[in-house]
Order: sequence, then structure tokens, then C-alpha cells
Amino acid sequence: MLSATAIGLFFLLLLAGTPVAIALGLGSAAALWWFDMRLAVIAQRIVNSLDSTTLLAVPMFIFAAALFNATGLTAQLFDFIRMVIGRIRGGLGYVTVLTHLVFSGVSGAALADIGALGKIQIDMMREQGYHDRFSTGICMAAATLGPIFPPSIPLVIFAMAAEISPVKVLIAGIIPSLVIALFLMGMVWWVARRSGLPRDTISVTRGEFARRLWFAMPALLAPFVLIGGILFGLFGETEAAAVTVVYALLAGLFFYRALTWRRYVDALRETVRSTAGVMFIVGAAALFAWVLTIDQVPTRAAELLLALSRDPWVLLIVVNVLLLIVGMIMETIAAILILTPIIVPALAAAGVDPVHLAVVVVLNLMIGLLTPPVGMSLYMVASVAGMPVESVIRAALPWIACLLLSLVAVTFVPAASTWLPALMLRP
Repeated sequence: MLSATAIGLFFLLLLAGTPVAIALGLGSAAALWWFDMRLAVIAQRIVNSLDSTTLLAVPMFIFAAALFNATGLTAQLFDFIRMVIGRIRGGLGYVTVLTHLVFSGVSGAALADIGALGKIQIDMMREQGYHDRFSTGICMAAATLGPIFPPSIPLVIFAMAAEISPVKVLIAGIIPSLVIALFLMGMVWWVARRSGLPRDTISVTRGEFARRLWFAMPALLAPFVLIGGILFGLFGETEAAAVTVVYALLAGLFFYRALTWRRYVDALRETVRSTAGVMFIVGAAALFAWVLTIDQVPTRAAELLLALSRDPWVLLIVVNVLLLIVGMIMETIAAILILTPIIVPALAAAGVDPVHLAVVVVLNLMIGLLTPPVGMSLYMVASVAGMPVESVIRAALPWIACLLLSLVAVTFVPAASTWLPALMLRP
């Protein structure tokens, strides 16, 4: 009865236009208060959910991305990759995918990628005659790489909720992110041939290429520093976040010499705003999940899933459909924290590796960022591009189909997620 009341209040608040995080927290707190739970216990549960060493990585990864953005590294990275492959037909589409893939090595979030790269990419494609439908679509689709390739904030959150190794989960995202990038570039190739996309007009000289390579080097090396340090046991996922911040500071101060005190403070402010939003969601979702746990909803849901089938492939299909629906209406981190305790035990009992499941869950919810009514990528790209949301939604449709194909590949080839962690972290 307690969980039914909390769920009812959540949907009632959601229909009234309340933000998802507030609806989760307020609905759960009201239900607990109605059933005579002390308010001090409610506060204690929220604080305990945030008292996690793993979560320390989140603000530091956000800060590192803000520092790199403040130093102008994003523009340098885009210009270098554009110089390498931009002159082939549809070249800026390929450049967009590869830029997001490399930048995801320091950002870990889809919206951060769009905020840092979206305007640069869309404006450049407009200058060269690309249709807005293509430029906005590829920008949104490529941003899904951020939360899959390490360092991934959603994967870190999943590892915390599932109580599995964050290092394994982060490494598990490497090959699937490359698979997704290949599917997206395949889509660019098809559109380029079908629609006659333009070639880039950039000219390349040996000296200019060397200069661009030099300035892009910190961004190109960042993923190797991060992943290499984790693989060689130099630091864990939380320490890796701190190393990334130090790396960004050193690059901004001594390499680019562009990190002024004002930009540093602006990066701090952006980090505080973003972290506050993430932690508010984590606390509210953890309270909602605790309410469900009191009524043993996760256990009953796991039993229901296993009653449907014990075939891991059938359960993965069911979970994919469920997550695609949830991604349309719920924020990513909240969905991870609520659904992870429900689906992980059932699928683990059926033989699905939780590390593989982590990538499947996060990719599903990243596709949700491109689907209305809650798809945040849609609204952010609409703002960056200055386009109506309805036009952006239409632009997203073919790319959603492309991402669904990559989801099928990642779901039904578990080795794409599990092989590298098993190889690199072999005892």
C-alpha cells in the first residue's frame, strides 16, 4: 500500500507539471509521512544515498569537462578532426561522430557534449550547406556516445546501484561505443550518397596540420591517460576523476595558457549547478527506491520477470522494451536508480552478466534522450540550433532507428561489453 501511494502521488505530481526529481522525492516523502514514518528517517535515507565514494567521481568528471570547455579545447579538437577527414563527402557528419567520441573521454554525459560541441558543429554545417535536419540529427545521435565511453556518469551510477565494480563497467563501454560510432558513420555514408552531402572546403597544409595536431593533443591523450591508469591499477574510478581534473587544469594553465581566474570560477559555478541537479535526482530517486524496497516491490518484480521466462534473450528483449518506454518519460539517473534493483537480480538469475546489462540499460536510456516528451537532447539541440522542437523531433527519427540497430548489436553480442573487462582485469 505504501509503494502504491508513492507511485500514485508521483504520477499525479508528474501530470501536474512537476519536475521528475521533485515528483519522486515529494511523492515518496508524502507517502512515508502518511504512513507515520518519521521525517528524520526520510532525511537520513536521502543523506545515506549520497554518502558514496563512487559518487565523488561525478562532480569531478563534470568539473574536468567544464575546464576543458573553458580553455577552448573543444574547438581545437573539432578543427583537427575536420582537417583529417572533413574533405570527403559528408565529412562534417563523420567529424561530428569522431569529435563526440573523443570528447566523451573527458565529459561522460550526453548533454555536456551537446553543450560543448553542438553549436560549433551545427553552425559549421549550416555554413557549408548541410540541411538542418541532418546537422541536428547527427549532433543528437553522436552525443549518446558520451555516457557509454568512459568516463561515463550513468555507468558509474549504475555500478553504484547494482553494487558491481565501477572499473569493469567503465571498461565495458569502450567497444560498444565504437560499435555505435560505426553505425552512426554508416548512416552518414548512406545519407551522403543518397542526398549528395557537400564536401568540406578546408585546406590542409603540412604546417597547419602539425599545429592543429599539437593543440588537439591534450584531448586526444586524455582517454588514454584515464583508461590506461585504470587498467594498470594506478588509480580507481574515483581517483581517475581527480586525475582528469588535474590533467585539465595543467592543460589549461601551462599548455593552452587560456585558463584565466574568471574562466576557472565559471567552470566551478557550472560544476556546482550540474552536480546539484544530479545529486538532487540521486537523493530523490534513492528515497523512491527505498519506498519500493519496503514493500518488496523489487523482489516481486524479479519473480514476475522470471515467471515470464528464464531465457536470458527473452528477458533482455522485455527489459529493452521497458527501458525504451521509461526513457521517454523519466530522467536517466532517476530511471537507473529505480529500475536497477528490480531488473539486475532477475536477469542475473537468468544468466545475464550485470556488466553487459549496464551497457544495455544506459544505451536504452540514452536513446530516450532523443524521444519526446522528456527527451532532453531534443530541447537542448532546439535551443542551440534555434529551431522549433517539432522540427528537431522529426530530425531525430532516422537516427533513433540507427541507434536501435546498434542497441540490437550490443544486446545480442554480450562479448562486446564483457570481453575487454575480462581481458584487462584478469586476476
